[in-house]
Order: sequence, then structure tokens, then C-alpha cells
Amino acid sequence: MLHVANPTPFSNARIRETVQEILAAGVLPPIVQAGHPVLRQQAAPYDGQLDSAELAALVALMREVMHDAPGVGLAAPQLGIPLQLAVLEDEYDVDADIAAVRNRTPLEFLAVINPSYAPVGTGAAAFYEGCLSLQGLQAVVSRHESVRLDFTDATGTTLQRVFSGWQARIVQHETDHLRGVLYIDKAELRSLSNNAEYGARWAHPDIDRARQELGFLPDEAAD
Repeated sequence: MLHVANPTPFSNARIRETVQEILAAGVLPPIVQAGHPVLRQQAAPYDGQLDSAELAALVALMREVMHDAPGVGLAAPQLGIPLQLAVLEDEYDVDADIAAVRNRTPLEFLAVINPSYAPVGTGAAAFYEGCLSLQGLQAVVSRHESVRLDFTDATGTTLQRVFSGWQARIVQHETDHLRGVLYIDKAELRSLSNNAEYGARWAHPDIDRARQELGFLPDEAAD
């Protein structure tokens, strides 16, 4: 059972001050790494702590940081901002075999505010994933194959969308960040690999070889 994270101790005023300081710095902020308390707290729901210009500027900055990393998602807590906001985008060129096995299709840029997800169906998929806040590591995580996401976009429109495959994995990973949950909390720890070992041994479209040689997930659980 996952630990239920405590709410952020930041007041709305402090959240806004933090955002203003980051925006005023004029440089890309560093990505907060595991061990920082902000990654283990429930982020505050967005309810107007920022004005429209500040929100737009923060979304644009988060997208820039995500591209620079590079990554396919970034949550506000990863910049030290305990606010329920994340940006998602996956338009990288991916090997066709890997894309087919992982059901990885392009995801156009999307900013999500106060997101929550629920599984659609009972399907699950297990693959390696990493995190910009746990640099240099990857591990296998079993996640819902399809999810329904309820969220508000950057214009204030309330939306509901269904995501499947790798897009669903990104949605779950980033939304979990806003609850104080890191992917390592859900990972098969015997699969944990640094990037060099992953690249040399386990960078296959599926996880079959890693599962057999590292000893995690029985056959039926990996399907």
C-alpha cells in the first residue's frame, strides 16, 4: 500500500511568490531531485493562486525545461512548486518496433491542471520508465493500459479524455507526482537499473529478457 502524502505546507501566497521568483530569474530552473520534501507532498489544487499571465508563463517555462531535459512530462513540484499542474508532450522519433510493442504514439503538448485519473478496463502493461527527478535510473512499472483523465486546461476549460498505451503511462506518471508519489514507489525493485546497464542489457521493446534474468514479475503478471 502506498503511503498517503501530507498536503504541502505552502500557503497560496508562498506558492505565488515561489513562481514569481522562478519566472523572474530569467534562467531555466533546475529539476528537483528525489529526497526533496516537495516531491513527497500532495500539491495544492490550483484555484487561482496565479493570474492568467503568470500561469501562461509558468506553463511555457515548464515546457522549455521539459524539452531541455529532455523528457515527455514535467510536474510543477519538480520545479519546487507544490501546485497541481503538469505538462505533457511526446513527439520524439521512436524505433517502429519499440513503438508498436509499447503502443507509443505521439502526444501533442498538453498542460493539465488538477488532474485525476481512473482506469478504463482491467488491462495493464509493464515497461521500463524513468524520471527526471531520479536521474540515471530506470525501473519496470506496471500501469493501467488505459485511463480516463479529468482535468482543467490552461484556458480554464474542464475536460475529460481517455488515454491508452504510452500516453496513459505518461498521464499516470505525471499525475502521481502531484500526489507525492514517485514511479519508484510502484516499481519492480529487482528491475532497477542505471542508464548504462539499461542501455547495454535491457533496452528491448519488451521486458521479457530483463524479467527472466533479474527475477521479477512472474509470466502471468507481466502480460
